[in-house]
Amino acid sequence: MTNDERSTNAQMTQYPERARRHSDFAIPSGVVIRHSSFPSGLIATSAQLGELLEKIERVDRVAVDTEADSLHCYREKLCLLQISVPGCDYIVDPLADVAEPALGGQPLQLPQRDRTSNANRRGWAIQPLQRTGCPPGAQRIDLEPLCAALERKEIVLHGADFDLRLLRRGLNFSARRIFDTVIAARLVGIREFSLAALVKRYFGVELGKGSQKANWGRRPLPARMIEYAMNDTHYLLSLADCLESQLRGHDQLDWLWQSCQRAIEQAAIERVRDEDELWRIRGSASLRGQEAAVLRALWQWRENEAEAADRPPFHILQNHELLNAATSFVSGSTPDYKHFSSRRRQTFREAAQTAMRLPESEWPLLRRRSGTRPGQETVRRAEELRRRRDRAAKELDLEPSFIAPRGTIEAIATNETHATTLLVPWQKELLGIKARPRGLSRSFPFEDSPAS
Repeated sequence: MTNDERSTNAQMTQYPERARRHSDFAIPSGVVIRHSSFPSGLIATSAQLGELLEKIERVDRVAVDTEADSLHCYREKLCLLQISVPGCDYIVDPLADVAEPALGGQPLQLPQRDRTSNANRRGWAIQPLQRTGCPPGAQRIDLEPLCAALERKEIVLHGADFDLRLLRRGLNFSARRIFDTVIAARLVGIREFSLAALVKRYFGVELGKGSQKANWGRRPLPARMIEYAMNDTHYLLSLADCLESQLRGHDQLDWLWQSCQRAIEQAAIERVRDEDELWRIRGSASLRGQEAAVLRALWQWRENEAEAADRPPFHILQNHELLNAATSFVSGSTPDYKHFSSRRRQTFREAAQTAMRLPESEWPLLRRRSGTRPGQETVRRAEELRRRRDRAAKELDLEPSFIAPRGTIEAIATNETHATTLLVPWQKELLGIKARPRGLSRSFPFEDSPAS
């Protein structure tokens, strides 16, 4: 984004020309659409990583995606890091040993027939056999040089929040500049913005979905999983070029950078959960008194079992089974599950019985809704914000919730200072919100704009 690009105030006068602008988009002639005919590989050694670093240094923009094992382990970990640079796709294995797996490794060939050509894509995967990651204490491939190289580049991501948080936890990596293709797609008015939908829309390619819930911590990885993972970044650079061209044509690149910067800031904030709220799963509000006490105890028992087995809690017992078990114990029956071992069955029952012996004073308190009913002035402010949002959304052909969701509107109507933390500048301008002068605390800062 250059300084001579027009402001959003100037753009406000051109709403009608932008309606349905995404429906007749033609791919710019300068955009290179890459198909599956380029060399690719799985990076499992320091030597292989060095080759990738050389390619990253030559470019300004790198596509990145991640895979974790949250559906298969208690604490999810970074299992795969997909990286694409112009002409090449790579997968970095964070679970690989530094040592070359000379005797315990195998090549993995990945033929993929391209829909538009006769070319095949083949990758070479060097992976230990019969492994599920590195054992505790073992030395893994050093990815600090990779993080240092990526920090200097613009990172293209699709739905950045999960990847940014996983990269920060797993590699202590924080991106400085990103291009989120989800944000970009929504800014040009696209409603179906999954990666599969966008790849089909722009490139006419159907992406497979077979490995979405796979165990990415297993080793060696099957060819179909490697192919699935590579496709997550294979089209991202070309997709970013297409979306960037559209946004530039309507002087909205600055809107994208504002939202992407906010995404970086939000992903850096550690989510803190109230320990007393964790056990309150969906459906728990219908339980009272002793039933709630038993549910809380069974939830904690399930957490302990899951952590010890390194499995997700739902592998031990699903939420609806926890709810049914709590009510069953209090009603006098003893629920049982065939997949429980004798030890697990015993500790399960002991947890419930201990909770049932608690005095009433130690039962969970009924959770009450916080807040008060909004006053007439707050309702008026919310309605005015909603009206401005909906008008701008219609004229720009954007989703209203993308400009400002319901909760954000209500929060700002209650206290206009929330706009600073909940909205980026382009969203505030569309809502007619201007900076509040110092010392002005009670008036609501609407601009006198055409939208009013």
